[in-house]
Amino acid sequence: MSHATGGTIGKGANIAAWMMQIIAAVILAQTLFFKFTAAPEPVHIFTTLGVEPWGRLFAAVSELIASILLLVPRTRVLGALMSIGVMFGAIGAHLGPLGIEVLGDKGLLFAMAIIVLLCGVGVVVIRRCELRAWIDLALRLIPARR
Repeated sequence: MSHATGGTIGKGANIAAWMMQIIAAVILAQTLFFKFTAAPEPVHIFTTLGVEPWGRLFAAVSELIASILLLVPRTRVLGALMSIGVMFGAIGAHLGPLGIEVLGDKGLLFAMAIIVLLCGVGVVVIRRCELRAWIDLALRLIPARR
């Protein structure tokens, strides 16, 4: 698979990256209905964190954007970075006020956050040439200091 910067990854690495992108996107997307409809579990989570309802809605929109970006070839590395950021927040909340187990879920939400984080990191590592292309683009867009 050719990258914008000329780098290539092997077929196996490409397949692994796509698997991680899909896993992360599915996990992120499957919680959206519950967050957007104010189901009891996300309301409890964001109330505990003191950011209900705006924190819940911000998280839902962020996860929706990340899941879409992960599945679009031109933006997949940005989706991976965004999912890493969102999961750092989720994991921090679990290690802080929420606790690992939330409403008797036996740590399932925490485990899913860890999986998404690891998938995001894996995608960024495998597709680091694409990340470099985005960094180069951003640097070209920043006006030079005089």
